[in-house]
Amino acid sequence: MPTLSRLLPTVHCDADKSSSLTASALKTVRTAVSVPETELKRWRRTFDANSKAVNGGKYLDPESFVSAIAPKDDLTKIGRAQYEILFRVADTSRRRLVSWEDFVVFQTVLKRPDADYWMAFQYFDADHSGYIDYDEFRSVMSANIGPDSIPFDFDCDWVKLYLGKKNGTHVLGYNEFTQLMKGLQGERLRQAFAYLDADQDGFILPDQFKRIILEIAGHKLSDAVIDRLPTLCTLSPGQRISYSEVNAFYNVIKEMDMVERILREATAKSKDGRIDQNDFLDYAASHSRYSLFTPMEASIIFHFAGRGVPGQRLALVDFAQLLDPRWKAPYSHYAEDSIPATVPKSTSYLLGAAHSAYSFVQGGIAGAFGATIVYPIDMVKTRMLKWCRMQNQRSTVVGQMLYKNSFDCAKKILRNEGFLGFYRGLGPQLIGVAPEKAIKLTVNDFIRGRTMDPETGRIKLAWELFAGGAAGGCQVVFTNPLEIVKIRLQVQGEAAKLEGHVPKGAVHIVRQLGIVGLYKGASACLLRDIPFSAIYFPVYAHLKKDVFQEGYNGKQLSFLETLSAAAIAGMPAAYLTTPADVVKTRLQVEAKQGQTHYSGLRDAFVKIYREEGFKALFKGGPARIIRSSPQFGFTLLGYETLKKTFPWEEKAAPQVSTALTSRPDDLSRIRARNALKILLDVHGDFGRRAAAFGKSPMSLSNPKLT
Repeated sequence: MPTLSRLLPTVHCDADKSSSLTASALKTVRTAVSVPETELKRWRRTFDANSKAVNGGKYLDPESFVSAIAPKDDLTKIGRAQYEILFRVADTSRRRLVSWEDFVVFQTVLKRPDADYWMAFQYFDADHSGYIDYDEFRSVMSANIGPDSIPFDFDCDWVKLYLGKKNGTHVLGYNEFTQLMKGLQGERLRQAFAYLDADQDGFILPDQFKRIILEIAGHKLSDAVIDRLPTLCTLSPGQRISYSEVNAFYNVIKEMDMVERILREATAKSKDGRIDQNDFLDYAASHSRYSLFTPMEASIIFHFAGRGVPGQRLALVDFAQLLDPRWKAPYSHYAEDSIPATVPKSTSYLLGAAHSAYSFVQGGIAGAFGATIVYPIDMVKTRMLKWCRMQNQRSTVVGQMLYKNSFDCAKKILRNEGFLGFYRGLGPQLIGVAPEKAIKLTVNDFIRGRTMDPETGRIKLAWELFAGGAAGGCQVVFTNPLEIVKIRLQVQGEAAKLEGHVPKGAVHIVRQLGIVGLYKGASACLLRDIPFSAIYFPVYAHLKKDVFQEGYNGKQLSFLETLSAAAIAGMPAAYLTTPADVVKTRLQVEAKQGQTHYSGLRDAFVKIYREEGFKALFKGGPARIIRSSPQFGFTLLGYETLKKTFPWEEKAAPQVSTALTSRPDDLSRIRARNALKILLDVHGDFGRRAAAFGKSPMSLSNPKLT
């Protein structure tokens, strides 16, 4: 009877040989393999959600076991019956039931880095002896490949090298077995080609090639690639396929992980996001000690990615159908008969306008959220700029210094005006910030979307700068009136208290300034907002893509990563545009007696430089970073969250994602799927036939061994 030490040979404990583990043995397992408490709880939730009551206890039968371990969205290439292979490994007692303790041991085995080989060894070791002999190997394979499959010669020289007979039977331990399994698919490929090459001329027909690949690697290929397998014959004259081409295609599949790595890195470093066959070979040669791929193998990769058109420069998305077995052709590109041939322009315009309006609303909500979060910081910054020797502090200011520092300023606002004093002027800010941020985000997204390469996702730097600059320029129509009213509301609080005046409301300020006055300093506002957005949005996009690797292998940024990218991007944008903000503030704040008056943008720059020096233009730079960085961080975080939560439904686009998910709850399911890799490489239908008969893998071909 199997024991814990057989399933976990690296774990030493005193568990008995019963089908389930005692509490102390279970604790030993957890300690030996360092199973975190949180992971054990996840396993418990999964077990309880799928288990059934049997004889007063909870157990998993084959059906519920598969439900517990199989990825729910990945059953198109691997059938449920094939996951029952793993049930026979977990069911150590052979009573067709898996207990909670058995489930823990099984999940722990899946955490092994060699879980795929270990599961295959357990499956082939049908008599649980810890070794595999010739009869076991032949019986288990014969039971799973079926009579309709391409036959395999068990008496070939290759098998004899591993399991040859002389003075008894040579048996394989675990390590030797792994080497046999690693080379088994190549031997099956060679035998299958020789079997189908009836006239021994070194060629087979396209349909015969497709049959071979479906048996040994069908689960690794998308339906689009499988349908086009016969087109491999077009790479060489004669409309037939040679053993060299079959072997080259097999090598591509075998090294698919390396193929994907090279494609991702090469396209990422390419100027236009595209590569050709020579670029692929050059990158592979320059980033490995030894050559990985032959020209024929590279030709095969580009043949299937380029749909048979030679000489193309391809984007990463073109390779998706080859890299991802779950890939489906988007109907917008490949099912043209299912949609209208042309879309009326009026409909197209209406959809575009609706999409822009949708983005506008999301941008407004996100802008209001970001502004509310940082408004107390903005209040302190503005008071300090007014009364301290920063942006609005002239060398000719009359009166005493009100605030020693920002903390002193915040304390006095709280003491003299209460908590609501931090939000003085928030109403006009929110009224204006919604369209301000909405138009900025919408214009930037609109221009980027129209100038971005739809296949590579790349946009030229010039267009990135233009999109950001245009977004910043468009927002000024809302920004300028808003900021004049906001600044005057903010700075009048302490002044009114000192001078005994009653603070004036926003309506009074608007009437006093008039329409023209509301746009006083607009040129400085443009000078600040255009470069700010031109810097901010490209930096934000490149931080997400190049630093946090958004989109790589389907990765989505976390809450903290999105906030960090948005906040960091605001730092250089805020500081480098400080001179324009200094001038804008000086022009918009009502000058008092004894303060310098400015007639315009140029006059302000000249007078500030002459009277206070070059450094005065960057006064308040750190304060702008403290205020702008978190505001834009929370604004973009809100905007990205809204887009993910309430996405605009568009036509499906090809994706390049070979990872199912990265959620902790699904990691065990992914490991279970990966544990089947070695067995499925033996035959794509491995496990189906035995499951259909409801018998053990050996009983179908050799009843004496059951």
